[in-house]
Amino acid sequence: MLSAAAQLHRSGKNFANAVQPGCGEHVRVEVIERMSKTFEHLPKRWIVERTFGWLNRFRRLSKDYEVYSQVSEAMIYGSLIRLIVRRLTA
Repeated sequence: MLSAAAQLHRSGKNFANAVQPGCGEHVRVEVIERMSKTFEHLPKRWIVERTFGWLNRFRRLSKDYEVYSQVSEAMIYGSLIRLIVRRLTA
């Protein structure tokens, strides 16, 4: 039986091997091994989670309705522009 660290390393390698053919060299997979069992604050993660929370308020972005990724990207840009404009005019 493999140790937890060895299993994590192996699953990270499997994930990296699965992602590379689809994304190419543009994506870097990084497996982080946790040193402690307690909660650790990860820098900048809250910004990403907050932005995803804002985007989920928009109905078209709550599910993956779009066929083309360019349309999804345009919807994200439109939603973020709407958020910024509403904050500037408030």
